[in-house]
Amino acid sequence: MILGEVKRYLRDNNQVRVSRSLRDLAYRAMQAKEKLTSEKSREPNVEEIAKEIGSRREDVVLALEAISEPLSLYEPVFSEAGDTIYVMDQIGDNNDDNNWLDEIALKEAITHLGQREKKILNLRFFQGKTQVEVAEQIGISQAQVSRLEKGALNKIKRKI
Repeated sequence: MILGEVKRYLRDNNQVRVSRSLRDLAYRAMQAKEKLTSEKSREPNVEEIAKEIGSRREDVVLALEAISEPLSLYEPVFSEAGDTIYVMDQIGDNNDDNNWLDEIALKEAITHLGQREKKILNLRFFQGKTQVEVAEQIGISQAQVSRLEKGALNKIKRKI
């Protein structure tokens, strides 16, 4: 009874809730992986594991990924002489040629807007204010803010 309570606690108080059926499938896949590894003297691929337990490849992959523990972005991956590389440093950088060209096109399109339109877009998208807050700050109605915002965004879309 105590063993059952401990298992239930560990199952139910995990960082990420995974269904019991998914956990069972992952457990069977891990057992099959160990069995196949000892039989073949090499690590089996996902197709072999799925065939061994009679499941679809996609289901096995999903189950195994579901039970892996979440990893912090600040988890050290490598450390040498005080220089530490974290998981966050390994995430892909989206600064390629298309991104900076898009940024230049966007800045160019914004230069064609009026001062009030620029101010509305700045307050809405860079300062995170609601249309009501922008309306109060500028001294117009929320409906006018909505129309001006929509018009400004359409102008930018046409320029890009």
